[in-house]
Amino acid sequence: MRLLIVEDEKKVARFIRQGLEEEGYAVDMASDGEGGLVMALDRVHDLIILDINLPKMDGRRVLQELRRQKVMTPVLFLTVRATIEDKVLGLDAGADDYLTKPFAFQELVARVRALLRRRNEEAPAVLQIADLTLDPARRIATRGGEKIDLTLKEFALLEYFLRNPGRVLTRTMIIEHVWNYDFDTMTNVVDVYVNYLRKKIDAGRETKLIQTVRGMGYVLQVE
Repeated sequence: MRLLIVEDEKKVARFIRQGLEEEGYAVDMASDGEGGLVMALDRVHDLIILDINLPKMDGRRVLQELRRQKVMTPVLFLTVRATIEDKVLGLDAGADDYLTKPFAFQELVARVRALLRRRNEEAPAVLQIADLTLDPARRIATRGGEKIDLTLKEFALLEYFLRNPGRVLTRTMIIEHVWNYDFDTMTNVVDVYVNYLRKKIDAGRETKLIQTVRGMGYVLQVE
């Protein structure tokens, strides 16, 4: 699961990021509203932790713009504003939950898990294209009914492809989703892992699913 933290207090952001990474989540960070909006519009995150008091664009405006553009990623507001009116405004803006500072980290994690569970319950149980299927909950991938053994990164890459069928994914987009935003974009790790996947899901099969789009990236689709 990949989370986005939009928080301008660096110590708070680092504290949350470290704790969530220790819980097994991949975490990206933005320090202002405009940057957070750009990252959130990529639609690669499973949940957004969003402060309200942000430079350049406040959290409510960020959330309103996300919802206007049909980005329905769950959002947890994190803020010092604790009045009932503030909470109502935040929830009415489209937030899925609201947590005030200071907070216990255990409560933050519990709320994150609850929101992710809710999203998973609403999402299709199994992702599929042609005879390729992937069950994110059970971490099982098959092609033509045959189980495919995948590493964690291969599984994450295949899941990203299956959640975006027919969409050209650039190398930068893949790195930002499967690895993180500050990963070295000059590396050839994407091409290496795409080749790993091709050997496991396309090799020896008449229908090839992973296509190269010259000068752009890769797309998962039936030829």
